[in-house]
Amino acid sequence: MAARKLAALFTAVLHLCLCQITPEPLPEFLAPLENHTVIQGRDIFFTCVVNNLHSYKVAWMKSDSRAILAIHTHLIAHNPRLSVTHNGHNTWKLHVSNVQKNDSGAYMCQINTEPMRSQNGYVEVVIPPDIIDDKSAEGMVTHEGGEIKLKCVATGSPEPTVTWKREDGRNIILREDGQKQSLKSYEGETLELTGVLRQEMGTYLCIASNNVPPTVSKRYSVQVHFSPVIKVTNQLVAAPVNSDVVLQCHVEASPQALNTWHQNTGEKLLPSEKYTMSEYALNEYSWQMNLTVNSLEKKDFGEYVCSSVNALGKADGIVRLQELHLVAKTTPGPFLKITDLKPRKKLISKGKKKSSNNNGRRMHIGGFEDFDSHGHDEDLGTTQIMAGSTLQEGHRTERPLVSPSLPPPWLNINTANSRHRLEQITLFLLILSMIFIL
Repeated sequence: MAARKLAALFTAVLHLCLCQITPEPLPEFLAPLENHTVIQGRDIFFTCVVNNLHSYKVAWMKSDSRAILAIHTHLIAHNPRLSVTHNGHNTWKLHVSNVQKNDSGAYMCQINTEPMRSQNGYVEVVIPPDIIDDKSAEGMVTHEGGEIKLKCVATGSPEPTVTWKREDGRNIILREDGQKQSLKSYEGETLELTGVLRQEMGTYLCIASNNVPPTVSKRYSVQVHFSPVIKVTNQLVAAPVNSDVVLQCHVEASPQALNTWHQNTGEKLLPSEKYTMSEYALNEYSWQMNLTVNSLEKKDFGEYVCSSVNALGKADGIVRLQELHLVAKTTPGPFLKITDLKPRKKLISKGKKKSSNNNGRRMHIGGFEDFDSHGHDEDLGTTQIMAGSTLQEGHRTERPLVSPSLPPPWLNINTANSRHRLEQITLFLLILSMIFIL
């Protein structure tokens, strides 16, 4: 019995000695604390994994302010957007909902060992760009040649870049110290336009971007005021009676003008069966005026006045409408005409002769060999042909085969580039001539 007690005592002492020789292992982090870049308004959480925690505690702190946020699962900070969860083993999480700009900074997961053990994670809260409302966006107005200053203030994190462009894609015109620049875009909060012309009026876009979606833009309206100007492209228009005719005037004005049509008597024209009026915009400051006069009569011819008036002035343009006389087409009389064909120089053969009567007159008859069967280009031209003879007072009167005078009305032949048809015509004329001679 005494021996048993002695053995138990020895065992206890041995265990105590062993405990002092091999101390309990200290807590350790199994993974680093993550970093976050988050858009304002979204949710994030940090994860802290610790082994061998034993009786130690895990705490969460905001490093830059040294404020304690939570210990173990107990929340210390009075912030409804913060919360802590534990999986019952070795993982603790700090949740931040609806992240705001002031949530940016370093966060610490800490173990209360001696000395303290900790690790840090970082949060960067980024904010999409936004453009502050400015009354100048509602419309800036200047007279032609004046100045306009457009200002676009944008917020966001990181700080946005402001770029100006024209909505219609045209270049921005900048003038400074007598120098003129034409730019596709301009960077800067303030856009100054000097010596503004009517072509520069329109909508300008302020675009703010900081690589955080979405990029935003705002429209700025630029108005340039000037008195009306009228251009008449066709000052003289001719049309026949009973037709419809359209008269046109091109108007430039800002602010928009009141456009009307008048006759030269000063009478204002109104829409009716006789007159149809229309106009359509070419751009922000120019319009096309159209006046259609239907079923023209003699009394409709004369001067028409297009008129344009706004608060800065008035302009007129004149279109003269005159009658167009149509010439009736005439039909040419019947005569023999061979187009684009020249006769051979020796149309009549000298080698063939025949006595015609007692008066010693001779008739020259040409054969086919007198024509160039190859149809060279130099033989082409225009020739008029007559044939035949008549009997007068008992004797024959010869008529030449080829004559510059008009041919009989019953023969009207048009041949072009056709040698075969020419041979047929020649044979026909020769036979006809021989019949008359005999």
